[in-house]
Amino acid sequence: MSALPARADAVVIGGGVIGTSAAYHLAEAGVDTVLLERGGLGGGASAHTAGMVRTYFPGDPRTGAMAVRSLNAYHEFARRTEAPLAMKRLGFLALFTEEQQIADFEAGLQAQRAAGVEVGLISAREAAERNPLVNERAVLAAAWSPQAYDVQGLDIVRGYAAGARNHGARLFTHTPVLRIDDDNTLHTPRGAIKASTVVCTAGPWSGEVASMASIDLPLTPRSMEMLFTDELPFQQAELPMAMHASSGLRIRSWKDRVLLAMGAPRPGEERAAWLGRISGHLGTLFPSLDGIGLHRAWSGDFDASPNNTAFIGADPTRRFLYAAGFTGAGLCQAPAAGERLRDLLVVT
Repeated sequence: MSALPARADAVVIGGGVIGTSAAYHLAEAGVDTVLLERGGLGGGASAHTAGMVRTYFPGDPRTGAMAVRSLNAYHEFARRTEAPLAMKRLGFLALFTEEQQIADFEAGLQAQRAAGVEVGLISAREAAERNPLVNERAVLAAAWSPQAYDVQGLDIVRGYAAGARNHGARLFTHTPVLRIDDDNTLHTPRGAIKASTVVCTAGPWSGEVASMASIDLPLTPRSMEMLFTDELPFQQAELPMAMHASSGLRIRSWKDRVLLAMGAPRPGEERAAWLGRISGHLGTLFPSLDGIGLHRAWSGDFDASPNNTAFIGADPTRRFLYAAGFTGAGLCQAPAAGERLRDLLVVT
């Protein structure tokens, strides 16, 4: 194993989409940057996603603004990082089954559009026309946003990592941080490195990393399990992602199957009961999937904030920056998060 340098202006902890974005934007700005990742790049939460970026987040225009800024960056990704990034527009539907959800959508529409989010209210029939799996009789209306794309998270990680290296950043994998001293010396199995600024982007481990620096980040790691259906018994073109606003159930087409997610079993809930809840929603909202077999695709943890909105900032007591609490939407916000961390470090 190659040894760490003795010091760096910035040491980024975590090599997922947020960490590699931070390393890229810092190095691009001329900051001497080292990234430390406990496993392989993109091996944590970044690898356990539905492979979608979107800008519409119901009731959360702040996240929408971050996602719009990030989507613009993704469109420039290949030019900026010299790494290809395949993006295919699919669109996003939020299915409303309660009148209050429609009222809440209309009340927040102006704020969403002010944030740059392209979204509008459509009828249940229009929702079913856009995604024929939808049962229009079970839906009152839907929000439709065309700003949703299929993209591979690992492609983003690799592109940012390559771009960071091209700007002089040094990236070390399989290098967990074991301890952080008061003077920002980080201890690892490869040795120690002193950081002028520590940048915490460790996903579900961000709270643990921050605690090493005597900093409290109010994070609650959550589990997410992705499921595949059986192969579909019918031909189906690639469809927009659809989310049930009440249950959080999300589905998207995935080759000859459907990929879906609805969190994970609740504390004390049997897995069979959880799968039964999912099957019930599928049968109601997407009747052509009624009774279809469900199988584990992949699972993992992600960092959740108390209000499901990421917090990015600088600790007032020491040179310690953080970006955490993305609640499963890190892919949608990674470019903007890296830019904000860069601006915080350069300004402070």
